[in-house]
Amino acid sequence: MSKPKSQPSQSQRRETAVYTHGHHESVLRSHTWRTAANSAAYLLGSLKPHMKVLDIGCGPGTITADLAALVPDGHVTGVDRAPGILDQARATAAERGLDNVEFAVADIHALDFPDDTFCVVHAHQVLQHVGDPVRALSEMHRVTKPGGYIAVRDSDYLAMAWYPASAGMDDWLDLYRRVARANGGEPDAGRRLKSWALRAGLTDITATSSTWTFADAGEIAWWSGLWADRTLASAYADRATEGGLATVEQLRAVSEAWREWGRQEDAWFTVPHGEILCRKAAA
Repeated sequence: MSKPKSQPSQSQRRETAVYTHGHHESVLRSHTWRTAANSAAYLLGSLKPHMKVLDIGCGPGTITADLAALVPDGHVTGVDRAPGILDQARATAAERGLDNVEFAVADIHALDFPDDTFCVVHAHQVLQHVGDPVRALSEMHRVTKPGGYIAVRDSDYLAMAWYPASAGMDDWLDLYRRVARANGGEPDAGRRLKSWALRAGLTDITATSSTWTFADAGEIAWWSGLWADRTLASAYADRATEGGLATVEQLRAVSEAWREWGRQEDAWFTVPHGEILCRKAAA
């Protein structure tokens, strides 16, 4: 038996972690569906019209634009590590006529903002893809004003459930989790958010959960189709094959399993999310 490879150090993970999905059309098909209502409901009751908000990992900007509309007397800064996606985010905000939002490139591990800058620092589906989520939360805390909020929501792949059973979809879940971890991330982040927040020294933590559920014919066709396409055409597919974790033939089998499952009349899928809303202690 070959000797197991040593695990990368935390600093190595921070430098080598990469975004598993990339920004292929099949990925943006789901990202542009996201709204503040379906992806940040746990935060919305804490927003006030005057607030200054940082949205980390903003992607195409649909949640960011919603947040800007909810703080009309405030301001929202959307940041992402991938410069290319920010043009789409700016277009999203412009289409909605929002003038209280801006976008910039940033690294969550080293945010280029002074201490105590924002009333709310938000990250949706981000910590599962970073190399050092504890440091990321510490940075989020640093740039939050006393009395402000750190808000994080991440899915939990191991807790995802579907019906009918499918051996091919079992293969998908196993492969996805291996690819995500090989990229330096943690696909089962949702269950770990509270633990990471405590390790980062955050206090006054409210931990909750919520789900996306896809059940009607249109939702199932959309969800199964985007994952079938993502399995073959996105950066995830490249990373699976280039990393030696799957062959093209295996990816084709997984993609077809998604399509076959999506053709079932009684198909159902749920995506669970962990959430934390942390209040920074007043000065």
